[in-house]
Amino acid sequence: MKNILFDLDGVLVDYQPSVRIEHIAMTLERSASDVHAAIYGSGVEAAADAGRLGPDEYLEALGKIMGLRLPVDVWTEARRRATRIRPALMSRIASLASQGVGVGILTNNGHLFAAQWERIVPELFPLFRGRAHVAAQFGATKPDPRVYAAVLGELGWIAQDTLFIDDAQANVDGALEAGLAARCCGSEDSVGEVLASL
Repeated sequence: MKNILFDLDGVLVDYQPSVRIEHIAMTLERSASDVHAAIYGSGVEAAADAGRLGPDEYLEALGKIMGLRLPVDVWTEARRRATRIRPALMSRIASLASQGVGVGILTNNGHLFAAQWERIVPELFPLFRGRAHVAAQFGATKPDPRVYAAVLGELGWIAQDTLFIDDAQANVDGALEAGLAARCCGSEDSVGEVLASL
C-alpha cells in the first residue's frame, strides 16, 4: 500500500471528552452538564464538523448557549488536555514515512480544530504537516464517500493505493464505498498490528 490515511481520535490519539468538558466547566464556572449539552447536545459541534460554522461562529454559538464568551484559548487548552498521543504508533508511522509511504489524517472536526492542530497535538508535526485534514474543509463528514474523494484529491493520492484506518465501522464502510482499502481498528494494539503488517 502506497499511502495510509488515519482517523485521529481513537486511532492516533486517545481522546477523553469528559476531560475537555471539565476543563471548560471549571474555567468558565459552568456546570459540566451545561457544557456537555452545548457541545454535544445542541448540534453546534456537528455543524462545525460539517463546515457550516467558521471558528468565530462556532465559538459564538457555543458561548451563546452557555450564556458567556468562550475564549479560543480555553477551548484549545480543553481539547489539548483531552487528547493524548500514542507514542509507539508515532514511531511506526515515522518509520513507514521514511520508507516512502504517504501518511495523512482525515478527522471529523471543524475549522477551529484545523487552526489549532499544532497546539492541540504538537507531536503529530512535522510528520503530518500539510497532510492533516478536517472534514469541515470538504463540507461534509465521514462516512460520506465524498469526503474521502475530496481528501484524496487534496493529497494527490489514488483510492486504490490508499489504506484508511478508523475506529468506527461506519466510517470504514464509507471509505470502502469510495474505493479505498479500509480497516476498523478499535484499539492501539490493533492499529499497531495493521502497521506492522505493512
